[in-house]
Amino acid sequence: MKPATFAAAVAAALALPLAVPAVAAPLPQPIAAAAANPARGDDAQKDAARKGPEILAFAGVKPGQKIGDLIPGGGYFTRLFSLAVGPTGKVYSIYPDEYDKESHPDSDNLRKMAAAAPFTNVKVMTQPAKAFAAPEALDLVFTSQNYHDYPDKFMGPTDPAVLNAAVYKALKPGGLYVIVDHRGKAGTGMTETESLHRIDIAAVKAQVQKAGFKFEGESPLLANPKDPLTVVVFDKSIRGHTDQFILKFRKPK
Repeated sequence: MKPATFAAAVAAALALPLAVPAVAAPLPQPIAAAAANPARGDDAQKDAARKGPEILAFAGVKPGQKIGDLIPGGGYFTRLFSLAVGPTGKVYSIYPDEYDKESHPDSDNLRKMAAAAPFTNVKVMTQPAKAFAAPEALDLVFTSQNYHDYPDKFMGPTDPAVLNAAVYKALKPGGLYVIVDHRGKAGTGMTETESLHRIDIAAVKAQVQKAGFKFEGESPLLANPKDPLTVVVFDKSIRGHTDQFILKFRKPK
């Protein structure tokens, strides 16, 4: 290579941006400590798939907060919330009556858990799906993989507009509403909530913003572009690996 050509090649190479591997932002200390707490038991083994600590960071969870964990299932997120908000915080694990009839062992197990340290800041509640409420103003209402259930028969059905209005009322000004759910194909709206247990992200955004919330952001933590979006979320080909959206909305101050 001629000297002039070599010099030009070096200059061109130096002008290119360096390829730097993406590094995940460190977790806030209270969330990192919660994630490492041995009281979580087997939950830590699920973190790689469920991204719980990272989702708490996205939701801005802090010590002392009051959180509503709506339809908490077996309590994976409830335990993380409890440890992250600490003894000055509170977690309300809320099961709609209609859901609790289908899965009542979940709420019974959480009540037993909440009777002993370090989870005594958890209060388990049941209430009608159409009457979401909390005993005090909340900093965060969170629901994972269950928003799509509200328009289904076993939940009443309950109009998501009713739920969203109640969540808006329950939050402090500036409070957050975070929804995690299985993505449906664009344009399907709520037509596949019962058949595939999926919901169109555009429908969720429109419904929640109509209640007065401001859309604040979306996280790709649980995205899976290989999900065809055409099979039921319980199908063995995709279960545990569905393409899920994580949406964050804020109640204006």
